[in-house]
Amino acid sequence: MTLKHAQPLDVIALEPADLLPNKPVSSSLLRTPRLQLLRLVLADGQRVPEHHVPGEITIQCVSGEADIETPGNVCRLQAGTLVVLPASMSHAVTAHANSVLLVTVLHC
Repeated sequence: MTLKHAQPLDVIALEPADLLPNKPVSSSLLRTPRLQLLRLVLADGQRVPEHHVPGEITIQCVSGEADIETPGNVCRLQAGTLVVLPASMSHAVTAHANSVLLVTVLHC
């Protein structure tokens, strides 16, 4: 089954219907050859283990509160804040409240 992505100029809802998943839920909202938008929904205490992506990314906190952990640094995000990570930087995410994060990946 093909994943349905939004198209340019589509309005995208960032708050999902189910805010309390049993495990972290990542949904790809939009993908073009150079850009991908993902919505990450985490319940309080949930963690996304350390990983990396090849492109530069931004992680924006839409609601809640989460830590973005990188080698040697922890960034606490709250609603209305974001962080930029260089390409291929390892990172993990831990929610400290029910949270919705918008992740933007730039593909080379």
